[in-house]
Amino acid sequence: MVFDVGGSHIAAALFCPDSTELGPLRRVPAPVDGVPDKFFESFKSLAHETLGTSDAIVGIAIAMPNPFDYEHGVSYMRHKYHLLYGTDLKQGLSKYLKCEPHRIHFLNDAAAFLIGELYDGAGRGVSRAAGITLGTGVGSAFAVDDKIVVNGAGVPPAGEIWNLPYGDGIVEDAISTRAIQSRYEQLTGTRAEVRDIALLGSGHPDAQKTFAGFGRELGRVLRRTCLAFAPERVIIGGGISQAASLFQRATQEELGDFRVELSVSELLDSAPLIGAGISWMQRNTPEKVALRHGFGGVASR
Repeated sequence: MVFDVGGSHIAAALFCPDSTELGPLRRVPAPVDGVPDKFFESFKSLAHETLGTSDAIVGIAIAMPNPFDYEHGVSYMRHKYHLLYGTDLKQGLSKYLKCEPHRIHFLNDAAAFLIGELYDGAGRGVSRAAGITLGTGVGSAFAVDDKIVVNGAGVPPAGEIWNLPYGDGIVEDAISTRAIQSRYEQLTGTRAEVRDIALLGSGHPDAQKTFAGFGRELGRVLRRTCLAFAPERVIIGGGISQAASLFQRATQEELGDFRVELSVSELLDSAPLIGAGISWMQRNTPEKVALRHGFGGVASR
């Protein structure tokens, strides 16, 4: 099974190592208070919906946001799921899902997204790529020849941009859900969900201004944080990417003469789940990763 832990929901599906295909996606709302037992129960519920009660889980891969100890499965998040801080999720999930701890693999959610897009999405055939996920938070990942890199020329510390200083705060303040909501509220005096603002579309002047301003801000952030890496392509994912038609042009214009292609996720919600499955294979059945000719593999993080 593969899981993707987001700010508002947890998604899951079966992943087939032989075909690298996903079964139907299932989702549950993320526990509001983040109490560990409720978190584990959410996973158990998804597993039951997907597998029933009779099938054993032989392997699990979980895409998780930072800060997180991916090797040991311990959460250090304070801004999301803060009540999970210091919790050993590997042992807890092993107990609830009846899967041996060494068969449970964690990886960064943005890295999982980029791996999925490199394997069978908007990143196919690209040797240097960056992936940016936009939602309640901001995720980032960088790859060279299909391998996730967390250091090297042009790569931000640990491959993370969300907490880099920017303006009067950090990057996440400028290009996340709350940035769009704040911009729209300043224009209209009304607080609204990003989905609702996007539904107003380009025919609504304030919605148009909101997303155009967001797009320009995103372009400035990319110039400052990602272009030193010299990616051939930057792939945008996360919930906000579904409104890309409203801001992509402004972002591309802000990038100016930099030779970088801005693309939108092709796999959408499936990308981090596929990436998690591919990453699990790289650790446990590396010979099968070569099913797609030329795919270079992924780092263990």
